Amino acid sequence: MTAAASPTALTVVRAGALTTVQDLGRPGYAHLGVPASGALDRPAHLLANRLVGNPAGAAGLETTLNGCAVRASRPMLAAVTGAACPVRVDGRPVAWGAPVRVPAGAVLDVGAATRGVRAYLAFAGGVDVPEVLGSRATDLLSGLGPAPLADGAELPLGARPSGLTGACDVLPYGGLGAELVLPLLPGPRDDWFTPDAPRVLARGRYEVSPASNRIGLRTLGPPLERVRDAELPSEGMVLGAVQVPPDGRPVVFLADHPTTGGYPVIGVVPAAALPAAAQARPGTPVRFTPARRR
Repeated sequence: MTAAASPTALTVVRAGALTTVQDLGRPGYAHLGVPASGALDRPAHLLANRLVGNPAGAAGLETTLNGCAVRASRPMLAAVTGAACPVRVDGRPVAWGAPVRVPAGAVLDVGAATRGVRAYLAFAGGVDVPEVLGSRATDLLSGLGPAPLADGAELPLGARPSGLTGACDVLPYGGLGAELVLPLLPGPRDDWFTPDAPRVLARGRYEVSPASNRIGLRTLGPPLERVRDAELPSEGMVLGAVQVPPDGRPVVFLADHPTTGGYPVIGVVPAAALPAAAQARPGTPVRFTPARRR
């Protein structure tokens, strides 16, 4: 380490629509009803940390659609990845997807996403809020972790790591196609639906609902018809589970999802496909395709 931690290193100038502190989450507590939480677009979060020399588990900020702005109380190194967006320091355009030096007193402004939904801000040393169950992540479902950012909030940073930063051999943002294509493994309640349900899912007549959030990606489109109308006892839910509520429109569970649920799960989207779901804007067409078991 090359510098001591600062009690207050960032002041929130503009909190944006929803900006939260996120890291790799708190897995292992589902039996207590606590979801894993953590960054929805994990590759973008990891890359932002890598660009500023942080360990993978360091906490940063996750913005939603219209970004955020923070003022630095001391010189710092930052990086923005995830959704494509303009980045400025005191009004001057700076690099996106690369390390940026922010002078003391300057405002780092992450603008509205031009593609994607969520941008990731990493700061050398990481956001050093207190851990809860081993994580600094904000969990919107359980209320664990720090509250979503508000204007005027102050955040500490940890000690700046030593070592080289800036080298990057992968793209900060892979982009999205014209539609969101999600592979789907069957079960555990696929037999509760009519035989043509997989074909309905694969036709791509769904779109991302504006009601989507960190708990789940909700869809709009044709309802899936059930062949069983019995009540289903509450059972365990996993990341990527595609639950079908009474309106018949599939919901893909994301990082803050409940650990149990009482609606049937027609399938599960593998975790590797979920970062794309995290970056799909409302109105994006959604199609589910059969996934091969490995």
